[in-house]
Amino acid sequence: MASGNLKIDLNAIARNWRALDAMSAGDVETAAVVKADAYGLGIGPVAKILAKAGAHTFFVATAEEGAAARVALGNDAIINVFSGHMAGDTTTIRDFHLMPMVNSIEQLTRHLENLPSFQFGIQLDSGMNRLGMEPHEWSAVASLALSSDPTLIMSHLACADDPAHPQNADQLSQFRAITAGLDVPLSLAATGGTLLGPAFHFSMTRPGVGLYGGFPYSDAQAVVRLSLPVIQTREVAVGETVGYSASWRAERPSKIATLSAGYADGITRALSNAAILYAGDTPCPLAGRVSMDLLTVDVSHLDQMPSHLDLLCPAQTVDQVAELGGTIGYEILTSLGHRYERQYLGQE
Repeated sequence: MASGNLKIDLNAIARNWRALDAMSAGDVETAAVVKADAYGLGIGPVAKILAKAGAHTFFVATAEEGAAARVALGNDAIINVFSGHMAGDTTTIRDFHLMPMVNSIEQLTRHLENLPSFQFGIQLDSGMNRLGMEPHEWSAVASLALSSDPTLIMSHLACADDPAHPQNADQLSQFRAITAGLDVPLSLAATGGTLLGPAFHFSMTRPGVGLYGGFPYSDAQAVVRLSLPVIQTREVAVGETVGYSASWRAERPSKIATLSAGYADGITRALSNAAILYAGDTPCPLAGRVSMDLLTVDVSHLDQMPSHLDLLCPAQTVDQVAELGGTIGYEILTSLGHRYERQYLGQE
């Protein structure tokens, strides 16, 4: 088989959700973010296992993602859409019974005019300057919006992955100020905010990357294992080069394994001459550039030629790979390609 194998541990996702859920006390609900095809791992099986674990409310980025989540989850789950009620979304929101988080006066108007009997939530900007109504906009329409019984008012932290960052406290203060006295469920915390403690939890936390084994949830259980098959091995003499642009040169007689995977499979070119792959617990350095479909790896130190090497495994997390490529674990996960044979482990 020339395709890589991507193993996804659904039970680990469920255990991560339960652990994050246990961090909130009392009546705080723990939702689950399954946007971007559940961070690249498959919204159908992931949403189903999270529902079995106890999640009732889910968040997606777009109405189209919400439709896919509804198909997976059935009619009972609450599915919130971060992008709100965009032009052209009305039919999808109605047919799949989605909950838009309206981000602007324009979106609020569109929702109330087109789907006046459908519930909605509100996203406020507490200082990230990305999505949500700014305080002056909220003040202008708060009475109208509140008279229509929004189900949730939320905002998003910009620096929650850095607990010491002063913007966390600033945004918390701002969010408290603009929601003071409101009898509406509130949400501020994603994964990082959940880890910041109860002051950030409000009525609902909504972990995302922590469910999938990513930073900043350092205690998360690993969720993915990516194994790449060896197509061919060859001997490379001293002074010979490997790969495009001859960017790797053998300094000793070397054995090179060519693997079936490349940037078309989400392995970023930034990992060229930097990635580490593993034969069991033994690290093997990438030799040369990442090309579209192939990787070349120095396996000179191995006693036996392996049938495959692992990029993601117990010896190397998604965030460690991301660090080697100068990016973040989110990007590694959501870039995982569709040519991999996907194997889901555990169906609780």
